[in-house]
Amino acid sequence: MDVNEVLLPGVGLRYEFTNADGDRIGIVARREGNFEVISYAADDPDEAQPLFRLTTAEADTVAEILGAPRIAERFADLTREVPGLSAGQVVIPAASAHAGKPLGHTRARTRTGASIVAIVRGEDVIASPMSDEELRAGDVLVVIGTHDGINGVRRIIEA
Repeated sequence: MDVNEVLLPGVGLRYEFTNADGDRIGIVARREGNFEVISYAADDPDEAQPLFRLTTAEADTVAEILGAPRIAERFADLTREVPGLSAGQVVIPAASAHAGKPLGHTRARTRTGASIVAIVRGEDVIASPMSDEELRAGDVLVVIGTHDGINGVRRIIEA
């Protein structure tokens, strides 16, 4: 999809694209951090109609919601491009010694060379989790590394 970026002096940036229905959509990213989603009139491409506004926090939430289902897909694409790199998922069982403890407690990367790049918790995805993120039973860890590294993370978590 082509996205046109337009500098709006004193305002910010406007991103424009045409969706699958043929509607022209714009997102104005204002310098102060807010966003405005607009659509353009079909009969006058210069006439913009505001659809809604988002604060920075609201825009982050929308981005997280829209991006969550695609995170694993993007990592899978990456692993196809890099020989020897794989993506795997590890579920934290209720009996895991690491349930209720911070991610850093596992020392998974140090011990296996594999990286935990996301945590899927119900409908939420925590991308690039910090070492102090508490692991919970039922969390699904998205792991990138060699097959041995991913299996090593699985052994650590299931112990």
